[in-house]
Amino acid sequence: MKDILEYTSYRQYIADYYADKKAKTAFTWQEFTRAAGFSSPVHLKYASEGRLNLSNAAAQRVAQAMHLAGYEQDYFCEMVKFDNAKTDTEKKAAFSKMLAIADATKAKIIEGDSFRYFESWKNPVLRELAPAMPGAKPLALARACRPEITAAEVTETLNFLVKADLLKKDKEGNYKQTERGVTTGPMEVTPIAVREMHRQMGELALEAIEGVAQDKRHFSGLTLGITRNAYEKIVQEIAEFRKRIITIATQDDGMDEVYRLNVQFFPMTSKEDNKKSLEET
Repeated sequence: MKDILEYTSYRQYIADYYADKKAKTAFTWQEFTRAAGFSSPVHLKYASEGRLNLSNAAAQRVAQAMHLAGYEQDYFCEMVKFDNAKTDTEKKAAFSKMLAIADATKAKIIEGDSFRYFESWKNPVLRELAPAMPGAKPLALARACRPEITAAEVTETLNFLVKADLLKKDKEGNYKQTERGVTTGPMEVTPIAVREMHRQMGELALEAIEGVAQDKRHFSGLTLGITRNAYEKIVQEIAEFRKRIITIATQDDGMDEVYRLNVQFFPMTSKEDNKKSLEET
């Protein structure tokens, strides 16, 4: 089976561990569960299926039952903490520890680079800006960012983007994108970092209301009373709209500025209201 550092779900690791043992011996869920100190013979089976949870306290017993030790045991316990976390802050802390364990063993976690990419607004901005400013030094790139950052931050970000194969650097020191776009994909961990980026971009949007000339920005919004069916249709329309925007943006090879488009659609009430209203601002 795969190395534990290739997992982000403890449930999948338990399922794969059982399947691997079962293929080699007359291994049973009852035997596995008993070794981990549970009274119910199906506790780990149900945990692997998502029907039951492992407590943080039980994680070490399960790790020992799978003969994990050292960093492997630590990593498994952090996966359990990640799954049990109730807030993005707790999830981020657990996943960051998973990354740290992998880094210490010179290994790479699947989704790790994606997590890091969406964790900071500087990554997508510099991924667009650096290729558009060939020959520019880190200080010049830093001053071109809004808000302005340091040259050290630019260098650190560019090094990460190259390492993650999101940018490539030629012999002249110029940067090019390896792919035109970056998407989250069907990942388990990345959405946590995406939510963090949405918070950062929302804060930058607020600053732009006062800090950017009106002829260089566009803000508008709608407040709507809708049904669930309408919500689903609107979300689909937003997805199609984003595709059309990408098509427009990629038709031109050049670039004058790096822009951020936030599309936000969220409830302003805590329950459905049968009264329909439409207020355009």
